[in-house]
Amino acid sequence: MKRLLFLFVIMIVIMTSCNETTERKATDYDSLEVYSGDDLGVAYNPNATTFKVWAPTAEAVRVNIYEKGSGGDLLEKINLKRGDSGTWAVTAEEDLLGKFYTFQIQQQGQWLDETPGIYADAVGVNGSRGAIINMEATNPEGWENDIRPPLKNYNDIIIYELHVRDMTIHPSSGATERGKFAGLSQTGTTSAEGLKTGIDHIKELGVTHVHILPAFDYRSIDETKSENAYNWGYDPENYNVPEGSYATDAADPATRIREFKQLVKAMHDAGLRVVMDVVYNHTGKTENSNFNLMVPGYYYRQNADGTFSNASACGNETASERPMMRQFMINSLKHWVEDYHIDGFRFDLMGIHDIATMNAVSEAIHAIDPTIFLYGEGWTAGACPLPDDQLALKKNVALLDSIAVFSDDIRDGIKGAWNHHEAKGWVSGNSDLQQDVRFGIVASVPHPQVDYSKVSYSDTAWARAPWQTINYVSVHDNHTLLDKLHISNPDDSEATLIRRHKLANTIVLTSQGIPLLHAGVELLRTKQGVENSYNAPDSINQIDWSRKAKYSDVFDYYRDLITLRREHPAFRMTSADEIRQNLHFVEQTNLPGVIVFVLKNHANGDPWRNIVVVYNSYDEEKIVQIPFGKWTFFFDENGLHPEGLRTLKHDKIAVPPISAMVLAEVEW
Repeated sequence: MKRLLFLFVIMIVIMTSCNETTERKATDYDSLEVYSGDDLGVAYNPNATTFKVWAPTAEAVRVNIYEKGSGGDLLEKINLKRGDSGTWAVTAEEDLLGKFYTFQIQQQGQWLDETPGIYADAVGVNGSRGAIINMEATNPEGWENDIRPPLKNYNDIIIYELHVRDMTIHPSSGATERGKFAGLSQTGTTSAEGLKTGIDHIKELGVTHVHILPAFDYRSIDETKSENAYNWGYDPENYNVPEGSYATDAADPATRIREFKQLVKAMHDAGLRVVMDVVYNHTGKTENSNFNLMVPGYYYRQNADGTFSNASACGNETASERPMMRQFMINSLKHWVEDYHIDGFRFDLMGIHDIATMNAVSEAIHAIDPTIFLYGEGWTAGACPLPDDQLALKKNVALLDSIAVFSDDIRDGIKGAWNHHEAKGWVSGNSDLQQDVRFGIVASVPHPQVDYSKVSYSDTAWARAPWQTINYVSVHDNHTLLDKLHISNPDDSEATLIRRHKLANTIVLTSQGIPLLHAGVELLRTKQGVENSYNAPDSINQIDWSRKAKYSDVFDYYRDLITLRREHPAFRMTSADEIRQNLHFVEQTNLPGVIVFVLKNHANGDPWRNIVVVYNSYDEEKIVQIPFGKWTFFFDENGLHPEGLRTLKHDKIAVPPISAMVLAEVEW
């Protein structure tokens, strides 16, 4: 008994010690000095270079100067001096242009591994060393005259999500620098059939914003042999530097910077705004990440037992609520806006970030330019130690300042559940999902004709304004739209699959809110059934531009849809009140596979007085009820008819199987 009692006491002591350690760690993080300056990192001029970092827990800090970005001689070690608010700094009074550097901190008597730090804005090959360069010398020709294309209202946005390599790696792209920033910035490229590809194709399609999958420096590709390597890039290494595998010379620090700037300028010259996909919610490494090698533990959230929490499902999650992580995010985003002229940001797993940080981001970025667009995924990929009411989740979007979120409600309502590959969506005949689709049509704002008890993921409206909703059916994640429809409708002919495919994005592009298209969807893109293609070869991920000729009618249909949306502001109403007043669903008796709604009263200043939109998901023609009037047919399964196809004075119309129609009462 005494032995058991002794063991019990020892266990209590150990548990108490562990709890005290965890509490001490948390207290230490909260009590660390915060530095409010914006001069961390490296500042170069020909006479001197200043190195400054925030490392409040370090016992000593040094910077190592190298001749090369990888390998080569160590030229010197320079000790930094402790300054105020946890900073360390030193000025080397010599011209270090073209040299490379790493930082090292001493912790508990030991020097940790070398790191370029978290503030590096130029790096050598594979990002293991920072580079000392003249940033102004990286500006491409005409950079000083680069301007953002005009944007009157968020509601006018149409997003096109792409991966740099996917767009140009196939020989049919016509690009000379395939898979690179330089290839995507080329104009005048065509397929073998003479049809526009790349940036000219995107412009021809008519979208307004190009969302680029991670283009910052990520760690999963060896930049010294990247020709046959592929990754989406959601494993951050250096947040403030473009990815080297997309550069024509990854070893030259200036090349990746110059070529990414040139890509942004080329997009702007084509009338397209550029959105960066940013991944501040986790890092590709944990213990030896750039963050952890500067201030161990600080930049990550921990569980109660002191282990790293993992709401990202990637091994860690960053602690955006801690002041210096919040400040890092804000300064990093400002860097991309001010130095690279970026027009918007998509936040990966934004639900991991706290609301206060996201609102601070919005305030800082919109102070530069209020037209910059911010949006993200309003969910996490796992449990998070921070309470839900503090997180930037979809259900908390009303608490976010000028930030939009993706709607998984309409996505899965249209095509079927993302995590059940065979599940049918509304366009495949699952009429039980009609309310999910209606929820998206009204852009997730409160509407009296949406039955929230029948919406799969949301039991109430979550958007205050239509632009807060990103409507979509496919992105890089999961199957392409064509592959998903094929898996869930294996007996369909190709012609029937195409009808479902067109109907799916007809809903997206004629709904309120902001539509997003996955690159290549307008060419019936397939990844040969591969769902999670983040590291699959080019043969799976590449866009085959020969499909533009093969499926030219599909491309024309998508272009017509975008033209319809851009020419008619009724599809882009700017407030929830306007939607409730002017969007009315026409109920169809015993036809849950049909949706009909009217956009009334010259909605949002539309030249058409009243517009009727009809979706028929049945595989047979249906007679549907519409308001009585003199209706002209402007859009059907064959696309847009600008002059009107025919005019009918009636309250019923016949709608072909698996198709959509748009009719209008026009005051000629």
